[in-house]
Amino acid sequence: MQDGSVPIVKELVLVGGGHAHALVLKRWGMRPVPGARLTLINPGPSAPYTGMLPGHIAGHYGRDALEIDLVRLARFAGARLILGAVDAIDPMAQRVSVPGRAPIAYDLLSIDIGITSDMADLPGFAAHGVAAKPLGPFADRWAAFCTGDGPARIAVIGGGIAGVELALACAHRMRALSRPAEITVIDRGAILGRWSGRKGALAAMAAFGVGCVTGRETIAITADAVHLEDGRQIVSDFTIGAAGAIPHGWLGRCGMAMEAGYMVVDDQLRSVSHPNIYGAGDCVHLSASPRPKAGVFAVRAAPVLAWNLRADLTGAQRRRFHPQRDFLKLMSLGGKEALAEKAGWTWASPAMWYWKDRIDRRFMDKLHDLPKMAQPAAPRGAARGVVQEMAGPAPCGGCGAKLGAGALTGILGGKPGDDAAVLVTGGAGQVISTDHLRAFALDPVLVARAAAIHALGDIWAMGATPQAAVASVILPRMAARLQGAWLDEVMTAARGTFEAAGAEIVGGHSTMGAELTLGFTVTGLLSGRAITLAGAKPDDALILTRAIGTGVVLAAEMQLRAKGAEVAACWAQMTTPQGDAAAILAPHAHAMTDVTGFGLAGHLGNICAASGVGAAVDLARLPLLPGALRLSEIGIRSTLWAQNRLALASLVALEETPLAALIFDPQTAGGLLAAVPSDRGDDLVRQLRAAGHDAALIGKVTATSDMVFA
Repeated sequence: MQDGSVPIVKELVLVGGGHAHALVLKRWGMRPVPGARLTLINPGPSAPYTGMLPGHIAGHYGRDALEIDLVRLARFAGARLILGAVDAIDPMAQRVSVPGRAPIAYDLLSIDIGITSDMADLPGFAAHGVAAKPLGPFADRWAAFCTGDGPARIAVIGGGIAGVELALACAHRMRALSRPAEITVIDRGAILGRWSGRKGALAAMAAFGVGCVTGRETIAITADAVHLEDGRQIVSDFTIGAAGAIPHGWLGRCGMAMEAGYMVVDDQLRSVSHPNIYGAGDCVHLSASPRPKAGVFAVRAAPVLAWNLRADLTGAQRRRFHPQRDFLKLMSLGGKEALAEKAGWTWASPAMWYWKDRIDRRFMDKLHDLPKMAQPAAPRGAARGVVQEMAGPAPCGGCGAKLGAGALTGILGGKPGDDAAVLVTGGAGQVISTDHLRAFALDPVLVARAAAIHALGDIWAMGATPQAAVASVILPRMAARLQGAWLDEVMTAARGTFEAAGAEIVGGHSTMGAELTLGFTVTGLLSGRAITLAGAKPDDALILTRAIGTGVVLAAEMQLRAKGAEVAACWAQMTTPQGDAAAILAPHAHAMTDVTGFGLAGHLGNICAASGVGAAVDLARLPLLPGALRLSEIGIRSTLWAQNRLALASLVALEETPLAALIFDPQTAGGLLAAVPSDRGDDLVRQLRAAGHDAALIGKVTATSDMVFA
């Protein structure tokens, strides 16, 4: 974990979450380089361990078993994680391009993006086929296909080891589901070529009734068939693309030395044309000792890659990578049986499958079982109480390190204030509000977008149109040459968010501090009345425009207990604007607020107190972020949760359950909560859902002063 007291002077960027980079992240977390910021860029929050993919398709492994959780690894390593697909690298300017954000600067770069089996140029494949990689879309489509009934017609394009393994896995799964299956492997060459294990694999295909079509080019894919160059059609309701090693096209256009689309590296894993760029895995060509594409080389290269990246950052001596000449190949045969091949010798048996299973699980265990790192010790001679405070919990990202209701009650006179102040100048109405967030993640762009949405929430809640914003940016301590790139990333992201909402950043202030903190003061124009906390009426319907749970998910992410997909869903919601939701609700809302630090119960309590009413909420109707309930059930709480619960102890009647606990969960960039006429509730929810919001009618306003959650 990066020590905030050490200035950042170097930027190390990893492109791709392949096997080598996953192992580099773990090593970095156990021994980081002070003064260097590590960044990982990957399209999704996880990466598949491809060795276990056939076992997943066959039904031997759940999806979680073969997913490398990059969100968790990045947090362990203290690394910034950028969820996006790189489309270009400029080695001269030392910039990485990810669509939708400012260029990412690097001093040292490493690439581990693997290969792809996508067949984008094959007519109809994008609409009717599915590539074996990436895992996410493939696994989702396969899971849906397996829920069907009737005969299964499956085609696999590609007759290499990967294609045959997938075909056998599909056959085993269909047999286990008692579905008649017609499975065909298609290749323009011979199935498995001249591989010495070919005979045993073909025997397994024959045993499962898997057919072969060879010597013919595939020319198109339709919804129910694969079309071949000779006019034949192979019936298929599920067409898989597994046609060998295809390099990513964008990499070859980056100006580095290449070999047939693969990045050429030397025996130290450095680009032969750009020595500050490293590479590992299937995307590289090992010029000193060429080898076939296989995951084993990425795994073996990881320690050397990690050492050499550290060496370049610290001035130490680099090491050479010496890949083995041959390696054991283990091919799944559908069921719990595998074919082993090395140096021309082959063995097929259940024992080989259990051997393969053990090797695969041991690799994944390395990345799942992350050691608990020691907390920093208190300084000698510290004042009494410092040890207890440092023992935690530290202010978590789930509440943006905001102050609790208890701390603010005396300052605010015990009265709930509206979301923004209303200003009237020359008869024109305007609202103004300010919000600041401590970084809940290590990516300034992600934090900037969420902070902007969070600040805009007050304007939208008042029924105003965003007008202008002033930024306040605190960057962590760093070398002067890095400050411009950091500020550019932050302001580009913030500017884009405000412009999309119809507002403009008109100025701001920047400084350096202990950690990244971003805030915005925002104004909005009123075309009519301001929607305040007061005005809710008995029998009004209560509408919430988005799911709750950001506090518990972000707190769990900091503790390495949230799943990457859960965190990614949380991030996506926090950076989604709600201006259209506000426009739908504003003409009808009697009262409205945005749900932020005080949680759903706290902000609903503010409406009730200001309006002189009560509320009844159906807990079962609450929209929840993925993982929020699971994490609440295992006892995860955001730092601010206890204060939120205490502040409402005498006002809220409910049974203490994990679901009920979420009403006190502090939210960042949370949903709008509106009280609307009861006869408009269902229609407004339909409109909100049609606009893409996870909205729900969660309860109603009551004439009593009680808030009941049941």
